[in-house]
Amino acid sequence: MSEAFLPVLAGHAEASEVAPPSTPRNVPYRGGAANPSADALRAQFGDAIHRVDVVWAETTVYVDRARVAEIVRWLHDDPQQRYDYCSDITAVEFRDLDRPIEVVWHLRSIPFRRFIRLKTLLPKGQPLVVPSVYDVYRGADWLERECYDMFGIRFDGHPDLRRLLMWEQYKEGFPLRKDFPLRGRFSRSEQLRQILSQNPEAKYSMEELSVLEAFDELSIEQRARLRTGEKVGE
Repeated sequence: MSEAFLPVLAGHAEASEVAPPSTPRNVPYRGGAANPSADALRAQFGDAIHRVDVVWAETTVYVDRARVAEIVRWLHDDPQQRYDYCSDITAVEFRDLDRPIEVVWHLRSIPFRRFIRLKTLLPKGQPLVVPSVYDVYRGADWLERECYDMFGIRFDGHPDLRRLLMWEQYKEGFPLRKDFPLRGRFSRSEQLRQILSQNPEAKYSMEELSVLEAFDELSIEQRARLRTGEKVGE
């Protein structure tokens, strides 16, 4: 490494006073104190901040879809915010068909010991597309792929947006959407036929395939030991 590694200590932001960790007590369902970053977002982005909710002491900020990447970048880079960890990206679809789909980002500022939830709304009948935050958080790679795989939401700017949990030729749709049948869209026999017709070598990188080849070179005894969870060669 060319530079010394400096760990980020929770609650140790420079030139700031961060309250020590404590267990919240008597937290109201609504109406509690908002995360200070909510007011900072309003001051910085104005009308792009649509609404701020505080539920069980957690702050949710509804933002303009077109400015998601800009807002996330500012929260990450601004020295008074420093949201350096994206812990999750997901979506919510309600049974009420008139309610829009919500795309959700969970961000944490380790130096300031803060948590904020960003949401943007995708009306039904319109393209399910939001900006990718991969350029800000490399860890968003698989999070965005999973959200696309399960909900069909496309992340514009993602370098490799493809299915993650289901195979790439999966044709039944998006399993976490409310219109997805519990048993899938195809019969069990058709599902099995599609699975068996796949070529696994077309789905993995050369590095992953080299691991498979290494496994094939092990003795039968070593393979059996690996399947039981025992480590081989240590």
